[in-house]
Amino acid sequence: MLAFVLLFAGSHMAAAHGFKVGDLEIEHPWSRAAPAGAKVGGGYFTIVNNGSTPDRLVSIVTEISEKAEVHEMAVKDGVMTMRHVEGGLEIPAGGKVELKPGAYHLMFMGLKRQPKQGESFSATLTFEKAGSVEVKFAVEALGSAGEH
Repeated sequence: MLAFVLLFAGSHMAAAHGFKVGDLEIEHPWSRAAPAGAKVGGGYFTIVNNGSTPDRLVSIVTEISEKAEVHEMAVKDGVMTMRHVEGGLEIPAGGKVELKPGAYHLMFMGLKRQPKQGESFSATLTFEKAGSVEVKFAVEALGSAGEH
């Protein structure tokens, strides 16, 4: 029984992947598979700031697209809007920011290839204070909500 529990715990840890730079932890970067011909895609993850000062995600470079930006999606008076977050995304001291469908997220524009379920791709996230870190995005199903 103990072996079964340890096996399950190990497989759960492998599925939940994370990265660290300075006081920041980037938890489970993921993207959805893109249909043939798609020119854009999205990226999602959680950033936890374990430090005593805020930081800011200022740029994203990835192998999969010509350009990547942080966007915010919101609904106001029944109208959905999406806008580029100018000046980067602040991660408060001792706090966290979730990039997820329907909220803050990465937009991968000018896809060089369509990400396929089960694959992964690299990106470099650059923060104002913590510096740069390379992360791997796990590509999940087309309609995924990011359960892992």
